[in-house]
Amino acid sequence: MEHKAGFVNIIGNPNVGKSTLMNALVGERLSIITSKAQTTRHRILGIVNGDDFQVVLSDTPGIIKPAYELQTSMMDFVKSAFEDADILIYMVEVGEKELKDEAFFNKIIHAKIPVLLLLNKIDKSTQEQLEEQVALWKEKVPNAEIYPISALENFSVQEVFNRILELLPQSPPFYPKDALTDKPERFFVNETIREKILLNYDKEIPYAVEIETEEFLEDDDIIRIKAVIMVERDTQKGIIIGHKGAAIKKVGIQAREDLEKFFGKQIHIEMFVKVNKNWRSNPYQLRRFGYNNK
Repeated sequence: MEHKAGFVNIIGNPNVGKSTLMNALVGERLSIITSKAQTTRHRILGIVNGDDFQVVLSDTPGIIKPAYELQTSMMDFVKSAFEDADILIYMVEVGEKELKDEAFFNKIIHAKIPVLLLLNKIDKSTQEQLEEQVALWKEKVPNAEIYPISALENFSVQEVFNRILELLPQSPPFYPKDALTDKPERFFVNETIREKILLNYDKEIPYAVEIETEEFLEDDDIIRIKAVIMVERDTQKGIIIGHKGAAIKKVGIQAREDLEKFFGKQIHIEMFVKVNKNWRSNPYQLRRFGYNNK
């Protein structure tokens, strides 16, 4: 039996639905999702296996103009997604007219590999608006196949996946056939806690936060987790903890509920807050958190 395998890398502006699409295609909630920009910081792989195929999907941070070292590292993850892609998914949402980085856009329109342009969130558009958008993107990215979809409503997602399977090159699998992702368990603990912080805190607080899981002890029916929430300033530490610890307790309850669903086991989670001054601009700290691998 012939076997197909390849890397299908998803790029686009912040908040266009890249993580929602990846989770829909994988059938698991691997990427965290909030309405805030820069929710995705890493390049996350989701692996879909069949008897005769392996699709390695890659969710990437939304394309921005970097303002500090962390964001530069995030854009390096996007650059790497261009380098190893067998199929490129360029995701836009209805009403969008351009990518926020001209150099990345030039790479898309001159790509030598198949490009699928997914026009997302069509459940929020009219037929007339949709037709205008399809015409606009046909002109802007003539090398792309255009698919109007709704990742959230799972509309036309299967059609896109079927086309991916048609376009995949013949290849043996890149990962074990029972693999779901390239990330370790601790990564998903960190991301789940960070998602809850994005949802529960305003302004700069969520962007100044990084999570480090110090302990992950798994027994037959329970996982015991000890995690540290890093912030950049003492004032942020107080805000994260909240009055009499109420704010951090809420984050812990929400994270535990999601992690119990993800791991299928009871979760006991302890969280602490530490100040790690200016970690977003410190190359050593960024390497420690898996961002800056130069």
